[in-house]
Amino acid sequence: MPPGGAPAAIFPHAITYQETILSLLENHFKLKEHGTDVRTELLAGLTTFLTMAYIIFVNPSILGSAGMPTDAVFVATCLAAALGSLIMGLYANYPIGLAPGMGLNAYFAFIVVRQMGLSWEVALGAVFISGCLFLVVSAFRLREMIIDGIPASIRIAIAVGLGLFLGLIALHNAGIVVANKDTMVTMGNLHAAPPLLAIVGFFAIVALDKLKVKGAILIGILLVTVLSFFFADNKFMGLVSAPPSLAPTLFKLDIMGALSVGILNVVLVFFLVELFDATGTLMGVASRAGLLVDGKMARMNKALMADSCAIVAGATLGTSSTTAYIESAAGVQAGGRTGLTAVAVAVLFLGCLFLSPLASVVPAYATAPALLYVACLMLRELGGIDWNDTTESIPAAITALAMPFTYSIATGVAFGFISYAVLKLLTGRARDVKLAVWVIAALFLFKFIYLGAG
Repeated sequence: MPPGGAPAAIFPHAITYQETILSLLENHFKLKEHGTDVRTELLAGLTTFLTMAYIIFVNPSILGSAGMPTDAVFVATCLAAALGSLIMGLYANYPIGLAPGMGLNAYFAFIVVRQMGLSWEVALGAVFISGCLFLVVSAFRLREMIIDGIPASIRIAIAVGLGLFLGLIALHNAGIVVANKDTMVTMGNLHAAPPLLAIVGFFAIVALDKLKVKGAILIGILLVTVLSFFFADNKFMGLVSAPPSLAPTLFKLDIMGALSVGILNVVLVFFLVELFDATGTLMGVASRAGLLVDGKMARMNKALMADSCAIVAGATLGTSSTTAYIESAAGVQAGGRTGLTAVAVAVLFLGCLFLSPLASVVPAYATAPALLYVACLMLRELGGIDWNDTTESIPAAITALAMPFTYSIATGVAFGFISYAVLKLLTGRARDVKLAVWVIAALFLFKFIYLGAG
């Protein structure tokens, strides 16, 4: 302030730095138009961040099981989440945070790499290609045509099947379910510390979330990690340090290797799940925020473009598919209505880059409760299936069951599309099947017959 305390008299056109920032934020995010303010948006961003920050511990754990360097994956996770959320906030102006998606990272690690035997570099190449396809679909507004062509029952079943698949992985990581040559699976040693700590963490997460404690999943992970120092011989490595190097994963994707494997084997599954997951999440969060106009998102295409750009960038950095997070609904509940909420999420993820020592000591059985809780929540979609129509419900059930029991998300999706088309054909309802289903079913059938089921 100028001497004399009368800035307006001496500098009649002067405004403070703070007013300039507020004016810029208002002009870009249209805060007043959406009935919100900077303070509310920033608090909403913090709320959303706390509900999805568990991914910085879970993602390195899952992708690390595929042989990826966990420190670099940690950095890639933080950067992909920050970049995706920033694009969503600044470009699409929606209060939705993005980060590497649950389920997609499990498919990446446990199916594409460990079961199919592909390198993680090739898997990153497949994610990159799927992101490019998603980008094309978004740019040319083909999303509606594809989504409308896929039956609702199959879309629901894919989400449910992912939940079952994720649940199986979670129970295995916790040591609660183990392999058995006679019964295939059986109960693990519940007298050991890891399963017991995982059980404690799971109940803590569910109880805290029910009590509406912000960051319930994150608290559960940290609780089990702390207890592991006392009961499971875990070693504390520190809390804060400079970010690890990203070099081990940066630009390591093998696009040509992914193309040589075949689009059907990996890329199609990534693409379909990304498309359904992103669309469903965006619509769900926008609906809760009251941002739908006549049941539609005014800037849906921008939101999908942000999502697809984040997938491409994430693969380049070194992580599995990035997607919109349904946990963003927590920030909406706290009042978030504009992209400023997502920008706040982005800044907080950047801050997490300095927490790598903490991330490195989080054991798999500490993140297992979070996986199991997310898996349980994904099963609630079952209520949307028409169980009275067996030509809808049976393919849906086959899709969901095949994923964990064949240990392959791709196989579950394939069985679902093929059985849907066959049952409609056999019951004289072939005309009810959209072209997209026939095409996808035929492609999967061709794959099984001529290329094998691998």
